[in-house]
Amino acid sequence: MSQRKKIVIVGAGFGGLEAAKGLENSGHDVTLIDKTNHHLFQPLLYQVATAALSPADIAETTRSVLKAENVTVLMAEVTGVDTAARKVRTDTGQGIDYDFLILAAGADYSFFGHDEWADVAPVLKTLDDALRVREKLLSSLEAAEHCMDEAERRRLLTFAVVGGGPTGVEMAGSIAELTRSSAGQFRHIRADEIRIKLIEAGPKILGTFTPRQSAYALKALERHGVEVVLETPVRDITTEGLQAGDEWIDCACVIWCAGTEARKSGEWIGAGMARNGAIVVGPDCAVPGLQDVFAIGDVASFRQPDGSLLPGLAPVAKQQGRYVAKLIRNRIEGRPEGKSFRYRNWGSMAVIGRSKAVADFGTVKLKGFVAWLIWSIVHLGLLVSFRNRLSVYLNWCWSWLTRRQGARLVTRPQEAGRQRIIRDNMKPELPEV
Repeated sequence: MSQRKKIVIVGAGFGGLEAAKGLENSGHDVTLIDKTNHHLFQPLLYQVATAALSPADIAETTRSVLKAENVTVLMAEVTGVDTAARKVRTDTGQGIDYDFLILAAGADYSFFGHDEWADVAPVLKTLDDALRVREKLLSSLEAAEHCMDEAERRRLLTFAVVGGGPTGVEMAGSIAELTRSSAGQFRHIRADEIRIKLIEAGPKILGTFTPRQSAYALKALERHGVEVVLETPVRDITTEGLQAGDEWIDCACVIWCAGTEARKSGEWIGAGMARNGAIVVGPDCAVPGLQDVFAIGDVASFRQPDGSLLPGLAPVAKQQGRYVAKLIRNRIEGRPEGKSFRYRNWGSMAVIGRSKAVADFGTVKLKGFVAWLIWSIVHLGLLVSFRNRLSVYLNWCWSWLTRRQGARLVTRPQEAGRQRIIRDNMKPELPEV
């Protein structure tokens, strides 16, 4: 087993990157495949969407992170896996042989059977998603500055976030900060005209946190001007707005943060899958019935000894990536593989807005400024490069001191409908004197 082995990792997210780092300088050939050439720090993606950070602040090219000579990074999309021939197929037509395979392809948002909503309700998974959201937010403000029709103006200044989990809460709070700080720079938009709705189908926001923390988050959002709508499922979304329960909401910008499902890696290998599409794995993150194939992170359905399933969080993926990398090295070198994977829960956090957050560390539960400060320090530490940390830290300091977001630039062509709104509702020019 000591000869040079081929290890293929699919996905450069938290789990895949951590596994690759654990296999650097191992004396074996490691190939990391991802459809982008960068590692993205998704927990801060909402800040790119609301102009608080730039894309380069939270992304780093994968090759600059993985510099060991035994690691090769390929930008390609996996289309299938031939487990009999031990070969990974990609959209380039290239087949990549493997002795060990780690699936870490991540997850996508689920529209619960309404995939047509994806065209009108952007999600937050990639940098393109974040830039699309930012364009919709800023373009709505720009269009409202010109709009003469009151009904259309109300629609343009109404923003909806679907999903009351950490991403939805963070997104709603950040939109409130962006729109209200931007309103002062427009001549014909008042802050009290802007409506932000957070819509949750369940009985409370931040459902995994304590009732007290959830109630604190609710009050903090309301102080930011966010209208929280609970126990109200979304029934339809169009370009004109959305149907939330029995209420129709005219809205120019809907952002979907409601649910996720694993990318269908299980279909590549014919493995058993859970309800959310994740691959059911054993206690060592291995796929039952397949030799030397592992699944980690969001694509893995891992059941803990107490019967509960691990959540789709970055710390879970990182710990599984380190665990599988060590297990593979031990297996190749003939050493004991060690115990089954055990997740160390370091807690959960969610930021609500300026100097407000909640943190659940098990026996220690925090809220307010202290929780926000810990959240900031932890997220700075999790960024993959010093350049990212320094850039984000300076941007955060600027925003905190000045109460202003970063560069609010509209750089992409506006939608045809938005151009029509601006043209048809433009304020008449003042007569020349």
